Amino acid sequence: MAELKKKYGLVTAICMVVGIVVGSGVFFKAEAMLNITKGDLPVALISWLLGGIVMVISAYTFAVMGTMYEKINGIVDYSEALVGSKYAYYVGWFMASVYYPAMTSALAWLSARYTMALFGYGAADAETMVLAFVYLILSFALNTLSPKIAGHFQVSTTVIKLIPLVLMAIVGTVFGLKNGVLAENLGSVVENFIYDAEGNLISCTQVPRNGISANLILAGVCTSVFAYEGWIIATAINSELKDAKKNLPRALVLGTIVVVVVYMLYYIGISGSIKTSELLPNGASLAFKTIFGKVAGTILTVFIAVSCLGTLNGLTLACNRGYYSLAARNRGPRPDYLGKLDKATEMPSNASIVALIVNALWLFYFYMANLTPFAGYTGKGSIFLFDSTELPLICVYAFYLPVYVMLMVKGKELNVFRRFIMPILSLAGACLFIYAAIAKHGIKNIGFIIVAVVIMIIGAIYHNPKTAKKK
Repeated sequence: MAELKKKYGLVTAICMVVGIVVGSGVFFKAEAMLNITKGDLPVALISWLLGGIVMVISAYTFAVMGTMYEKINGIVDYSEALVGSKYAYYVGWFMASVYYPAMTSALAWLSARYTMALFGYGAADAETMVLAFVYLILSFALNTLSPKIAGHFQVSTTVIKLIPLVLMAIVGTVFGLKNGVLAENLGSVVENFIYDAEGNLISCTQVPRNGISANLILAGVCTSVFAYEGWIIATAINSELKDAKKNLPRALVLGTIVVVVVYMLYYIGISGSIKTSELLPNGASLAFKTIFGKVAGTILTVFIAVSCLGTLNGLTLACNRGYYSLAARNRGPRPDYLGKLDKATEMPSNASIVALIVNALWLFYFYMANLTPFAGYTGKGSIFLFDSTELPLICVYAFYLPVYVMLMVKGKELNVFRRFIMPILSLAGACLFIYAAIAKHGIKNIGFIIVAVVIMIIGAIYHNPKTAKKK
């Protein structure tokens, strides 16, 4: 089986962690967070902090695994070494068939949504969906045909997307402290939400806050998962990372800490710009206009589109390697075909084509579940029309549970902190995410589980245990 060459450095890896996580979640889930927490800023900040803590702890635990194992696809490698080859196969199949494409397809739509918003098109318009498919194809083409350019693009978009976030974090906080808006938002919540026929928030009322709701925090934590997710994808290039045993842990830990700091400061800055009752109906663009002027609204939209494209690029990089990581072990459908590397680019082109098709199917599902009358704005549609930006992401944390347990069992060479304390905290964090998903999405969880089981059964058909490569 042909092997991937080492071509990425520490800076690229850190930028991948930061670039994949920061950007889409800040803009996509910002209003969702404030809505679901009823504009309670302290609750929202607690939710972001808890989600961030789980991410950093999980990343640290995976960083420990990264110092122990280095093969083709981080999470699959760790599952194979710690739990077993059969379990690793199903983890890899879920990542390649559900986790990666669910996230990537959503990011293709987000990128198209903010791009087309510059020209007056809506999120569900046909033109927006066509551009989403185009972005998906272009991203796969870039990562498959020119991985080095894709790496440079990742670094560039990471720098670009941090500019407006850092500016708002600093200027917005100072502005809010001077005019008292930040203090007012910290001491109030919003109620009396009024929506139009299309489900867009028209207005709400700001009132003094009265205590902190644990249920709202759980809902907020669940919402934060999409915004924080993506760090695990950096482990997909550990076999292509120079000095991976040192650089992968550094990238995971440093990258996730940067993300948490940026998120917290950005939200404090946004909250200092205008009242929450004005922020929710109008979005972050009004906050930027208030601080930096009217032109900032358009500039913000451009930055958001670039941010989403950068995130899409990083997700596509992992998607390209999903089915290849299974084929490299002689498992999954047609390992002889999906395990080939293109001689010119030294990339798994065949596996990339299959991944692109799966992503296109998930993009179509995302459209049906979120942007059509079938779903309904209130989310009371069919149980099979679930939120593909949250449930698949949280489900992967369930796959982490046995890995954490076996790390404690087999990690005899590790000290107590790395072997027991951090894996236990990681277990607790994963359970928190799972409980939050159950509490927030209710019966929709059943619909997702049914779909996921069907996909896993398809994967079982191609398990190939008799022909699997012996390690």
